[in-house]
Amino acid sequence: MFGQNLEVQLSSAKTEDTTVVWKSFHDSITLIVLSSEEGTSELRLERLLQMVFGAMVLLVGLEELTNIRNVERLKKELRASYRLIDSFLGDSELIGDLTQCVDCVVPPEGSLLQEALSGFAEAAGTAFVSLVVSGRVVAATESWWRLGMPEAVLLPWLVGSLPPQAARDYPVYLPHGSPTVPHRLLTLTLLPGLELCLLCGPRPPLSQLDAQLLERWWQPLLDPLRACLPLGSRALPAGFPLHTDILGLLLLHLELKRCLFTVEPSGDKEPSSEQRRRLFRSFYTLVTATHFAPEPGQPEEKAEEVVHRAQVPRACYLVLGAEEPGTGWRLVALQLGPRRLLLLLSAQSPTHGLRGLATHTLHALTPLL
Repeated sequence: MFGQNLEVQLSSAKTEDTTVVWKSFHDSITLIVLSSEEGTSELRLERLLQMVFGAMVLLVGLEELTNIRNVERLKKELRASYRLIDSFLGDSELIGDLTQCVDCVVPPEGSLLQEALSGFAEAAGTAFVSLVVSGRVVAATESWWRLGMPEAVLLPWLVGSLPPQAARDYPVYLPHGSPTVPHRLLTLTLLPGLELCLLCGPRPPLSQLDAQLLERWWQPLLDPLRACLPLGSRALPAGFPLHTDILGLLLLHLELKRCLFTVEPSGDKEPSSEQRRRLFRSFYTLVTATHFAPEPGQPEEKAEEVVHRAQVPRACYLVLGAEEPGTGWRLVALQLGPRRLLLLLSAQSPTHGLRGLATHTLHALTPLL
């Protein structure tokens, strides 16, 4: 605030063991985040603040946040967003908050589900419908995929963070598409953990989406729907061929803004799932902030930065731990066109073969995303 009065913009600060990042939104709300987690980057904290503000707009609306008439009332209304914000601060199995891409899974019978989804959307009278398992999108209508950021990431994340319920009728604002006029988010549980989400206006009423309509479209697809349940943490269909050295992968499609993320492969080996997720988050921030070109939709660069990036790397790797051969996990990142692949590999994987393995894996995954 002292800097602001002197027309100096200060966006972050560091102490010996803590990083502090703050951001002002619409000259009305200032959010401050402090992190003493080892290796925390400013990029990660900036994106966290964007998601937190997005969550506040999603559940309260922009008007309430920019034209504050009663602070106490706003505090009460913001309680609705606490659960969602807490899920960003915890050790989430999702990664869309950082990558700003929608967490997806690949169902074994995707075309069948897609067909049913389109038919159901037409019968229900809304163009925005998706199928969500544990906060990840299994299938969605074209209109749902066209939702802007951050709501495309926030809506499935919100559904995954709420306690289980057979049906919900939830008012939401779209931070990008409709920040001042609320829409309705309707959710219907098809199987425990698998929900149908509809985004609509005043119609249809929830009562119109009765058991008969659900049975007509989804009863014949009970087996393909059941096959989606284990995909929550696995992301890929059972039996998808992955090299035995792979301990986790993150595939991003930077134009479609979708990602596949799993730390399930060879789950019985070290490191633990939590540690793998932390490694991916740190490595993603490293390669995004320092190595690869900015992602589509990121702020324009200054002229000198463009010159500096004339030679953009296509791949990089990192070896963690001791330097003796056969020790330390490997992290490798590869970018080809709009796709970026990050892999965590076991210590047995030879460093000279990392790029070949990553390229082969990316080609195998390309038809999926």
